[in-house]
Amino acid sequence: MADLNPIAKRIHNVSPKPVRLTLSDDSTAVYQFSGTQFFQQEFQGEGTCEDDDAEYRLITSEDNESVLLGRKGLEDDGWSMVGEVVEAERAE
Repeated sequence: MADLNPIAKRIHNVSPKPVRLTLSDDSTAVYQFSGTQFFQQEFQGEGTCEDDDAEYRLITSEDNESVLLGRKGLEDDGWSMVGEVVEAERAE
């Protein structure tokens, strides 16, 4: 079996404590994931962000090389792509 995505592993190991995510556009925010899990190599998680009331979801890309962050606001009909996670660390 191939290795698990290192960013996904870091998020999973820190959760449910707050995690600071950096996206590919260099934006950062602190997220609290209520649940993260692996299905073999595939990863997913659900949580919130300290800056708003929206729901957030993490998934790995089809090739499991990237961790992608989606957002669904209170008045949104569906999920929108926020960006690719390039770094994850425990929020202090």
